[in-house]
Amino acid sequence: MKNDFKKYGWDNLWVNAQIATMSSEVDAPYGLKPNCSIATRGDRIVWIGEEDSLPREAFPSTKNVIDCQGKLVTPGLIDCHTHLVHAGDRCNEFEMRLNGASYEEIALAGGGIVSTVNATRKSSEDELFNESASRLERLMRDGVTTVEIKSGYGLNLDDEKKQLLVAQRLGERLPVHVVKTFLGAHAIPPEYSGQSDAYIKEVSENILPALHSLGLVDAVDAFCETIGFSLNQVEQVFKVANKLGLPVKLHAEQLSNMKGTQLASQYNALSVDHLEYLDSEGVNSIKKSGTVAVLLPGAFYCLRETKLPPIKLLRESDVPIAIATDSNPGSSPVLSLLLMLNMGCTFFKLTPEEALLGVTRNAASALGLAHEIGSLEVGKRADIVLWNISNPAQLSHTVGHLPCEQVMFRGVVRNV
Repeated sequence: MKNDFKKYGWDNLWVNAQIATMSSEVDAPYGLKPNCSIATRGDRIVWIGEEDSLPREAFPSTKNVIDCQGKLVTPGLIDCHTHLVHAGDRCNEFEMRLNGASYEEIALAGGGIVSTVNATRKSSEDELFNESASRLERLMRDGVTTVEIKSGYGLNLDDEKKQLLVAQRLGERLPVHVVKTFLGAHAIPPEYSGQSDAYIKEVSENILPALHSLGLVDAVDAFCETIGFSLNQVEQVFKVANKLGLPVKLHAEQLSNMKGTQLASQYNALSVDHLEYLDSEGVNSIKKSGTVAVLLPGAFYCLRETKLPPIKLLRESDVPIAIATDSNPGSSPVLSLLLMLNMGCTFFKLTPEEALLGVTRNAASALGLAHEIGSLEVGKRADIVLWNISNPAQLSHTVGHLPCEQVMFRGVVRNV
């Protein structure tokens, strides 16, 4: 779709803006277009251009004209890795870690993921919805318009279904796009203790196909780790996902180098996530497959990890890097995507531009949605944020301030 000069009837026109398009088609940092305007009709962007080229005859037929007063406009932010739907908290484990217990020790002692599974199984769908909605609304105040929500705290058909139904309901009730990811291979449930192969068979042959038939699965994920599942077990799940036409993602190389990234690349995974122990062989494999590297600085911080992901190698290999909250009750109880920008720069030495790409264009690629969202371009979905700042670097620099002023989701504007 080209800029529409002939048929106006625009719904929204934002003028006098600094537009960080985040588009690869704009040869400037942040894809920045200073002193520009952006117009929408329905749920689509229909015009972007400099103030001088804005057709004056468009104004009379435009329903809503907003003077941005030189403020920053960006694409809606994308949190491409969360575990938002759950019950209970694990603050006791926070204390345990501070007293010297490792993530693995807590998990082996019956804490970790399994403790959240028990709480989630006991909760009703309505209880889960109410708890999760408040968390999602906090993320949305950071300008988030798309969020991925994983299951993985049910670990049986009924409770995995319950989690995904809640995720679907959140997307129906709130002005945000929810991507539903099945993470049945997250942990071994108590009833399958010592029977991980049998559980993976249940996930592959029964749970995943049943949830897919209900239209509740957009993608499939797994936890490939010494305290999670082996390469062979993960591949069983991936093979079923492949037969069902579902894209895959992977929690990989968080606590050790299991070579999960190589397996993920063989299945053209949308993303591999965490990656503290990723090596050059893994980087080369995901470069070839076009897989996005998703960094999770919240978990890095909360677990007091000291081994950094290979940022320099990822950068030199032109692997797209995304950032997400990994919002979950144990290893990353985080509800601010803007904070992750700052942590990505501070801990991982990303540039502010790389950090913002990580929650826009690259995050969209990590969800298989780059054709729709992640950059401001004519024809893409009208998910747009107006910030009460003028310099995009401030989004990564300032901690604790909430400069988000207005959010447009699918062409509908709301104040924050």
